[in-house]
Amino acid sequence: MSRKPIAVAAAGTALLLGLAACGSSGSTSSSAGSGSAAAGGSTPTVKIMVGGLNKQIYLPFKLTQRLGFFAQQGVNIELSDEPAGVDAEDAMLAGQVDGVGGFYDHTIDLQSKGKQTESVVQLLQVPGEVELCRTDEQGSIHSPADFAGKRLGVTGLGSSTNFLSKYLATRAGVAAGKTTSVAVQAGNTFIGAMQHKTIDCGMTTEPTISAVLQKHLGFVLVDMRSAAGAQQALGGVYPASALYMKTDWVNAHKPTVQKVVNALVETMHWIKTHTAAQIADQMPADYYAGVGKDAYVQALDNEKGIYTPDGVMPAGGPETVYQVLKSFDPTVQNKQVDVQATYTTEFATIANQTIK
Repeated sequence: MSRKPIAVAAAGTALLLGLAACGSSGSTSSSAGSGSAAAGGSTPTVKIMVGGLNKQIYLPFKLTQRLGFFAQQGVNIELSDEPAGVDAEDAMLAGQVDGVGGFYDHTIDLQSKGKQTESVVQLLQVPGEVELCRTDEQGSIHSPADFAGKRLGVTGLGSSTNFLSKYLATRAGVAAGKTTSVAVQAGNTFIGAMQHKTIDCGMTTEPTISAVLQKHLGFVLVDMRSAAGAQQALGGVYPASALYMKTDWVNAHKPTVQKVVNALVETMHWIKTHTAAQIADQMPADYYAGVGKDAYVQALDNEKGIYTPDGVMPAGGPETVYQVLKSFDPTVQNKQVDVQATYTTEFATIANQTIK
């Protein structure tokens, strides 16, 4: 999608709110007028709620702040943490925050429900998700075709992990309603659900994957941490983590959105040219406390390919996401969805022209 170029301003400071542990609450103040300060010459503030700041799939948000790129662009970013992306989505729709660090698939789901949002910069080109099953289920679960009657752990009901879990079951011939989704978030709560056998399998990301495998609690059933894995599981490239916002907010704050996207695109370039160890050195120690820094680095090194190199939506990705959701979601099935309106490459294209 193309839009008119926007001039980019620079200078300012950045502010981080929120911790990346399990379950901090999001911003509670209204976002009315947020992001509009640029018109008066002062630094605009943008509130972004991320569906799990300490997850490697959302690493670019914290990394951008740590590298000072938001400040260099002259935008004040308030990051807050919400373990389940669907709850971050609700906060944005309620006007508590301006944008969500979450999976792109929510923009399609929301449009089918009459709410227009769009990805303004794409951070992941594949989900980076893994379906783990309990070790004691290894003899009975060999593929998603064995999901009937099973309890499947997801970050939250209506979350992207819930979408993907339902699709894996449906694609394998397990009818809707034959599985039970259980909201277990990630990290310690996911691990606890494995230990107490409240779930049989569950979808999660690094570093939770490494923690489960270290403790010998589970085994990998489906791996979507590579393009090949995503292709096999989902039938194509599946763009995942993004910054998405309400379309009317984007249209009203284009210069500010451009600054935010410039900073994140610069981070995507930085990730591409630095090692996993160098990236990990920039992250807070509590992000890898549960698995150890060495395991965190190894996991990141193994899945560095999940990140887009430039923040641009991968060709064909939105169509794959639409077909996945359409296969099981009655709302998407029964509504006409304009996929082209669920993302824009305008801001990332401009950013790549200015960032070398």
